[in-house]
Amino acid sequence: MIFEGLSDKILGSIKKLKGQNKISESNIEDAIKEIRMSLLEADVHFKVVKNFIDKVKAKALGSDVLQNVNPGQQFIKIVHDELVETLGGGVVDINVREKLNVIMMVGLQGAGKTTTTAKLGLYLRQKLSKKVGFVPVDVYRPAAIDQLQTLAKQNDFLCYPSKVGDKPQDILKAAIAWAQAEMIEVLLVDTAGRLQIDDQLMQELEDLKRIIEPTEILLVADAMLGQQSVSVAETFHQRMNLSGLVLTKVDGDARGGAALSIREVTGIPIKFLGVGEKVSALEVFHPDRLAGRILDMGDVLTLVERAQGVIDEKEAERSAKRMMNNQFTFEDFLAQIQQLKKMGGMESMLKFLPGMGEISKQMKNMTPPDDEIKKIEAIIRSMTIQEREDHRILNGSRRQRIALGSGTQAQDINKLVKQFEEAKKMMSGMMKMGMGGMMGKGSKPGRGNPFGGKGGMKFPF
Repeated sequence: MIFEGLSDKILGSIKKLKGQNKISESNIEDAIKEIRMSLLEADVHFKVVKNFIDKVKAKALGSDVLQNVNPGQQFIKIVHDELVETLGGGVVDINVREKLNVIMMVGLQGAGKTTTTAKLGLYLRQKLSKKVGFVPVDVYRPAAIDQLQTLAKQNDFLCYPSKVGDKPQDILKAAIAWAQAEMIEVLLVDTAGRLQIDDQLMQELEDLKRIIEPTEILLVADAMLGQQSVSVAETFHQRMNLSGLVLTKVDGDARGGAALSIREVTGIPIKFLGVGEKVSALEVFHPDRLAGRILDMGDVLTLVERAQGVIDEKEAERSAKRMMNNQFTFEDFLAQIQQLKKMGGMESMLKFLPGMGEISKQMKNMTPPDDEIKKIEAIIRSMTIQEREDHRILNGSRRQRIALGSGTQAQDINKLVKQFEEAKKMMSGMMKMGMGGMMGKGSKPGRGNPFGGKGGMKFPF
């Protein structure tokens, strides 16, 4: 995941302030030095690193330690606030008016422009209730036209039938008339890309811009390219006057330099992050939330938004009632596993919770949570409907059959059934007490804490 290495190093340097009575130049010197090195290793632009370090140091040395707040906590707050400013300060909304809006998607070949076009279309339809249409104008790559038309069909969007032999300018003029006739509110234009910027490409994009006077010109930039993404953004901005950026492949092993550099160097706001391959994997860029993830402070708001997008409220209410009445079954649990997978899986969710960075490291030598869930899913799917609804009928022969069907051992079935019964009791009790009883004082690992105890994580929980 992006920033994972940077996060580890920054947090490691800040830990050295533990036990100090106040922030001083001497006790933050090592932390500052390590943060500087971490940012440079993450491929952050050297000017951005210098400005960031100077501001953090000035704020740290100029602040009084607040009562009941240790120097380490205060230093994290200073680093967090400066990260937010470096990333842009706040959310910059996409500009969509009442009349026909035309949004140009530009960028180098391979950055994920065509897929991002479909992702943005889904966002505009779901979040802003807009009727969206696509027009492919990359006539140099037939596969790009086919890909956008396929994505449009799969997700029920209108797509202009561009042809490889046509000129991009002619396609766009005809597509504008088509969009007006179809009463499309937002037309997304998937333009041509190149492996590198050349004058012919930029001239074509400028010609298209003059034809349509776009509402937005969004550069789709690959986060994996680091500082190279910054120079690409600068060149496109000089010729096209970009209105925003979409950083793709943020879920990969990018070091994070692009996200931390691009806004301050170019002044162009990051508007969206591409966080996966699915068409739904597009997030509005929140600088404060990303800063929180870098510093292991969590990002619960994004987690909640993801949950709202996949969880059926009526189904959740039904499950809650069944939990309260101790009627929760393996069939119910299987449904919850499906919703969990839609949200990106357990390992993906953990990254959004405060303090999970350290726990994730401890879990590396244990069974990965998503692998454990896959095993549980295989076991449940090997049960009959009757067995899922009433696990009490699982005798020895049934358990042996399920083990064979799921590629597991009989003792795995026994362990799951035992944990399921314990979890049912715990969930029923919590539901009756209310959520206040969920996090009682004196909670210890292994006692109602799904992340503790020997042998790794326990499922279900």
